[in-house]
Amino acid sequence: MTRKKSGFLTFCFSLLPGAGEMYMGFMKQGISIMAVFWLVVFFASFLNIGPALFILPILWCYSFFNVHNIRGMSDEEFYALEDDYLFHMEEDLFRGKLKGKQNNLLATVLIIIGVVILWHRFSGYMMWLLPHSIYWDVIDNVPQ
Repeated sequence: MTRKKSGFLTFCFSLLPGAGEMYMGFMKQGISIMAVFWLVVFFASFLNIGPALFILPILWCYSFFNVHNIRGMSDEEFYALEDDYLFHMEEDLFRGKLKGKQNNLLATVLIIIGVVILWHRFSGYMMWLLPHSIYWDVIDNVPQ
């Protein structure tokens, strides 16, 4: 990993979350930041959950300032910095050590995502099954 990087290119790459870290040589950190950013965009648009997008400016600011903090480090600090994933789940996921509360949390999240997908898919068909007034009562009172 080389220490001297162009200030202009560092700034340009830091505008895209994760790209600046990759340009500085921290591939694991950059890929994990970029993956989280684009997964939030995908799931928020796919599941029609607009409020989840509030995470994006926070993640963007973290990535932007992290790149510029790394660039401003002294040589000793820079070379001592280890490239690591943003979330340290690789040990648990790849060795099968997810247990207890982690399994319950993962199961709950997947069930909620499944219910939301089914709700969006079949809410239009409910109009034919329920009387008109009950249908609109249900649709108006269930949050997106």
